[in-house]
Amino acid sequence: MSDEVAPYRPRLSNAGLAPTHAVVAVDESGHERDMHIAGEFPLTLKVDGREVVTLMTLGTRPEELSLGYLRNQRLIEDIEQIKSVEVNWDREVVLIETTHGQGIIDWEQKLSKRTVTTGCGQGTVFSCTLDKLYDVRLPRVTLRQSMIYKLLHSISQYNEIYKQAGAVHGCALCRADEVLIFVEDVGRHNAADAISGRMWLDRVTGEDKIFYTTGRLTSEIVMKAAHMGIPVLLSRSGITHMGLELARELGIIMIARTKGRHFLVYHGSDDIVFDEPPANKNMPPQSKAAGFSGDA
Repeated sequence: MSDEVAPYRPRLSNAGLAPTHAVVAVDESGHERDMHIAGEFPLTLKVDGREVVTLMTLGTRPEELSLGYLRNQRLIEDIEQIKSVEVNWDREVVLIETTHGQGIIDWEQKLSKRTVTTGCGQGTVFSCTLDKLYDVRLPRVTLRQSMIYKLLHSISQYNEIYKQAGAVHGCALCRADEVLIFVEDVGRHNAADAISGRMWLDRVTGEDKIFYTTGRLTSEIVMKAAHMGIPVLLSRSGITHMGLELARELGIIMIARTKGRHFLVYHGSDDIVFDEPPANKNMPPQSKAAGFSGDA
C-alpha cells in the first residue's frame, strides 16, 4: 500500500448537461428533417456568494469551466483555496466556496479594470490577468513537422458535437501527437478554460504540451495558453495582430491555418524541424532530428 498522499481536490458537483438537443427543421424543399442543435445556457459564477461573471456555455463541463475561468483570470491562485464547486442549473448558478470564506482576495483591485475581448460572446479580461501575464516563463521547445501532421490526424477523429450539430468550437490539450483532453463549447475561450480547470484538478503541467483550437488565435487565447504554461499554439483558423505580438513577447510558437498537410508558422519557425520531403523534390528537406523537447 502506497504512502503517497493524493493531491487535494475540492468537492465538485456532477452537473454536466447533454451537449445537443433534438429539433425539427424544414429544408429548402419544404420537408421536415430531424436535426440536433447545440445547447447554450447562462451560468453565473459566485464566489462565497459574490457574483463574478455570467458565462454562456454548452454546459457539459460546468465545474471544470468554472475552475479554469478563475485560474486563467488569476482571480484565485491556488486550488487548495477552493472548498467546493456546486452547479445548480435550475438557478443557472455555480456556487464556489473558498476554504477561508473571504471570497476573492483583493477583489476591488483585481477587478479595477476590465477589457472586453473578441471572444465568442464577448469575453472579459481583468486587470489582474494582465498583471500576472509577464510573470510567466515558458520553456523553449522543438517540434517536428512530421509530428504536427500526426497530431492533426489524431485531432481529426474528434469534434463529435460539431459534426452532429455545428455551432461549437473545439480545443485540445496534446502531448506530441497524443490528444489528452478534447473539449467543445459554444466559445473557444470556454473550452480553453474547461481544459485549464481539468489541468488544475489533476495537477497537469503545460511545459511539454500543445494547445489546439478550431478557433482563431487572439490575444485572449494566447494569454490563456501562457497562464496554463503551454508553449505551443496550433489552430485550424487564423490569427490576430495582437495575438501575434503577444506570442512574440511571451515566446509562444504560433501555428495556424492548419488543413491537411498545410500549415503556417507565424512565430517560432526556428523551432520547427522540417523533416518531411518538400513539395519540390529537387529541394532537400532542411533537417532531420528527434521530436518535441525542451531546451536544456
